[in-house]
Amino acid sequence: MNIPIWTGTSSFSPGETPFGFYDYDADFQRDADKVATFCTRRLGYPLVDIELQDISFYAAFEEAITTYGNELYAYQIRDNQLDLIGISTSTTLNNSIITPSFQSVIRISKQYGSEAGSGGNITYYTGSIPLTASIQDYDLKKWAEDEGIAGSIEIKRVFYEAPPAVVRYFDPYSGTGFGYQSLFDSFGFGGMSPAINFLMMPVNYDLQTIQAIELNDMIRRSNYSFEMKNNVLRIFPIPNNSDSRMYFEYIEESERIEGQASTPDTGVANNVSNMPYTNPTYTLINSVGRQWIFEYTLALVKEILGLVRGKYTNIPIPGSEVTLNQQDLLTQAATDKLRLIEKLRQYLDETSRQAGLERKAAEADFAFNELSKVPFTIYIG
Repeated sequence: MNIPIWTGTSSFSPGETPFGFYDYDADFQRDADKVATFCTRRLGYPLVDIELQDISFYAAFEEAITTYGNELYAYQIRDNQLDLIGISTSTTLNNSIITPSFQSVIRISKQYGSEAGSGGNITYYTGSIPLTASIQDYDLKKWAEDEGIAGSIEIKRVFYEAPPAVVRYFDPYSGTGFGYQSLFDSFGFGGMSPAINFLMMPVNYDLQTIQAIELNDMIRRSNYSFEMKNNVLRIFPIPNNSDSRMYFEYIEESERIEGQASTPDTGVANNVSNMPYTNPTYTLINSVGRQWIFEYTLALVKEILGLVRGKYTNIPIPGSEVTLNQQDLLTQAATDKLRLIEKLRQYLDETSRQAGLERKAAEADFAFNELSKVPFTIYIG
């Protein structure tokens, strides 16, 4: 079967590439035939035949553009992944400017808020257990079973605290004729605090008085306490009546595990595979990117031609035979592809956000050092 090979000219039409990603891009249509001519001349045409057809060049050209876009957007995803998690997949980010935000930091820091009891994604529950006279130890595991709580619980806080010192503070000037005024009245909290004279006494006096009350509780009431060991709550001293309850906050440990993974709504990016990037728009790729694409296309064409020529290692001719350069083409193709990928990745590393900030910091240091050598003007009036 006599299959025609490259004749030296071609005319691209939409539908001649494997996937048709860029077939209707005006710049792609103009460059497709130019790239075919570029590759064949680099391979020795017209001095040697090129055993390929135009569609082989178009396929390599399309693959080179897609590879360039994959490397570019994969780097964009790596550089901005924490900021992109949760974004709608219906949004195309190809030409978007990604502005860093604190939402990823807040999402990560929720675990600390959960443990500190100041927020997070784990629910805090409140429970209580009645105190019984002469009973010092209380099994909270049994309490959880009696309450029908499945799995283990973790006690986060036991409410065995004295009232705040400020509610036990009494203003010595109240009723002495000097008058009093409560700052809390301005916020509607007047019923929560006794009269405190903010007019006649300095603030440091109030602070010292509150510290004295707290120190009194620490020393004189130090025997009123509790401890937690192996799910058992021990009360000090031993209760002498059965009229009170001990309150506590707890979490269910199963929710801590479940809280590690949340199921977002459909259409939300949650990993690198569904980040909303598409194939690049060839028209928008600048000359730097296009030159890389041309060279990568040539490497792919070498690979295709090497595979084609590998069908026949030696071709007999009258009185001798011709040895084809299949292995040389395959070796060069592999080397060129690796070199170009490494070159592109290095370029992306050098132009990343982190590298840009480091250059700006270095420029600022150099400028400061340069300006520090400028002599100061002495003004004589």
